[in-house]
Amino acid sequence: MTTLSRLLMSLLVLSLLAGCAGRAPLPEGERAAGQWQGQSQRLAELDTWVLAGKVGLRTPEDSTSANLDWSQHPYYYRLLISGPFGSGRSTLEGREGRFSLTTAEGRFEAETPEALMEQQLGWSLPVSALSEWIRGLPAEGSTHRLEPDDLGFPRLIEQDGWAIEYRDWSRVEGLWLPRRMVMTYDTLRATLVVTEWRPVLDE
Repeated sequence: MTTLSRLLMSLLVLSLLAGCAGRAPLPEGERAAGQWQGQSQRLAELDTWVLAGKVGLRTPEDSTSANLDWSQHPYYYRLLISGPFGSGRSTLEGREGRFSLTTAEGRFEAETPEALMEQQLGWSLPVSALSEWIRGLPAEGSTHRLEPDDLGFPRLIEQDGWAIEYRDWSRVEGLWLPRRMVMTYDTLRATLVVTEWRPVLDE
């Protein structure tokens, strides 16, 4: 190859690299401004998913954790809690205003999932609002304060006495979804880390 040919080839390679650099997508794990607003409609319509994760609970008296498997559908949800707290293995189910909790001691019902967990487990999470908070949205039906981060993503939601901090995000099926949340209410602190997100999106 002549010197001129090598020079032309080098210029071509540099041009291609420059063009690719100009069009290169953002890395999968890197958020950018405008992405949250761009996915807002799809996020609001998301009503079906399966996720797995870990929940840590801390109070002034104790600190413990458990595994969480959550199956969510438009008219039904099931939270399977297994591990040190929750009587070893507990299943919380909600369907059309009916709520039940199944533990090693039997099956129990109450008017709200929060009351059910408090009665049978001795602690409670805001289950009625979690389906919105887990998507980074405020729950419907009550006032809230939302504080965005520098990119426009939720950094903090304050609602019904709870403070929900969003610490990390993961991108799944083209959606940015919370990966790590810290929820505090008075002296109760709950940390939720999602290890697997499987959203079901309408085409």
